Amino acid sequence: MSDITAHPGPARPIQLKFEVGARTLMAIQRSLVRIPLSLDDARAGMLPELPALEREAHGYAITSLPEKLQALVVAASGDMLPFVRQRYTRYFIDFEVGFEGWWNGLSSNARQGLRRKAKKIAAESGGDLDVRSFTRPSELDEFHDVARRISLRTYQERLLGSGLPDTPEFLREMVAMSAQDRVRAWLLYIAGEPAAYLYCPIDGDNVIYAYVGHDPAFNDLSPGAVLQLEAMRDLFDENRFARFDFTEGEGQHKRQFATGGVPCIDLLLLRPSLANRVTMAALSGFNRSVALVKRGVEKAGLGKLAKKVRRGG
Repeated sequence: MSDITAHPGPARPIQLKFEVGARTLMAIQRSLVRIPLSLDDARAGMLPELPALEREAHGYAITSLPEKLQALVVAASGDMLPFVRQRYTRYFIDFEVGFEGWWNGLSSNARQGLRRKAKKIAAESGGDLDVRSFTRPSELDEFHDVARRISLRTYQERLLGSGLPDTPEFLREMVAMSAQDRVRAWLLYIAGEPAAYLYCPIDGDNVIYAYVGHDPAFNDLSPGAVLQLEAMRDLFDENRFARFDFTEGEGQHKRQFATGGVPCIDLLLLRPSLANRVTMAALSGFNRSVALVKRGVEKAGLGKLAKKVRRGG
């Protein structure tokens, strides 16, 4: 088992959050060396290298570590304190199966639902879907202007602070990557109004699911799912890439669309100081309490009731 070539940078401040759902109650800052594993890294199942820590660094933050490697990485770290921040499947779509193979691999309910949603949106737009794709530097300015206005209204932007960036650094990178033919982006319009966007940079043979969002005014029409379907149609037709990488984290839409996945964890490894031991204990205790409350709510059936009330049912 050989080391992978992830390229960790210097230690940087990372917020260790105490979260309930999308709401952050408090956070503790630690200086960590981030070691992000790519989809290819995770699929290969190779052990990541842990670079020497600078004196002021508190430890490492490893993302998308294959779950089966947890014990080996912890052992390789020596006496560092391990803490699993989250467990998830890193889902992907294998383009080798072809569009028809992928489509037929979805559940019948998923196919019927997508057909129904696409038909409804097309009807709202005069009979045809209005999906626009963007790849060239001259096109990306238009895409970003429209997508950014959608992003400002999304929950990703308002609650998570993870909407489509508008920093000068991001814009320069977007244009530079598109000049190298390493960007794919889409907009979905409904009745002439921009409703959803999807932005995907290219990393080697992998298309990265980077930024996505839709205008909540169109929630009932599920524009994000329909745009994802049309983007997949384009990418399969292009017949150039190996996989579509849904990146870290779970999600019903990821499970629905994926052809495969790697069970992964995000793992913290902290120096065994008193402050770090207290931090680990606090995070562990808080997460156990949240999980216990969640199980209690689900057992009592209150989660479904809350969703029904929000829908006005």
